[in-house]
Amino acid sequence: MPDVAYDLIEFAENPLTIIYSDAKNLAENAINSDGTIGIRITKHPFCKELIQRFRKPIISTSANLSGQPTSHNFSQIPQIIKDGVDYIVQLEQDNHQVKKPSTIMKLEANGAFAFIRK
Repeated sequence: MPDVAYDLIEFAENPLTIIYSDAKNLAENAINSDGTIGIRITKHPFCKELIQRFRKPIISTSANLSGQPTSHNFSQIPQIIKDGVDYIVQLEQDNHQVKKPSTIMKLEANGAFAFIRK
């Protein structure tokens, strides 16, 4: 992981997803066909607690289908996604507040980065 990644994570003010190239030592179905992996850095208290208790990362799908609009709250998540997951946490499902999607950055091994979504 390039050193700049630690700074990006530490100083991020909004939810952040970093796309890394040349993913290694991860489940094959978590790695994109181009060898990249997207890792979301969460600051949500429930998610942080869950990860801490598992003592390992959690793999999750996006809450939208590729090429489709972003889901801004639980009620906007397509039913096909809800039907295709192993478990849905019973948390904030009645909250219809529009949530801002994460910033997405692609980070190269040399430290160069580009914004995919701000």
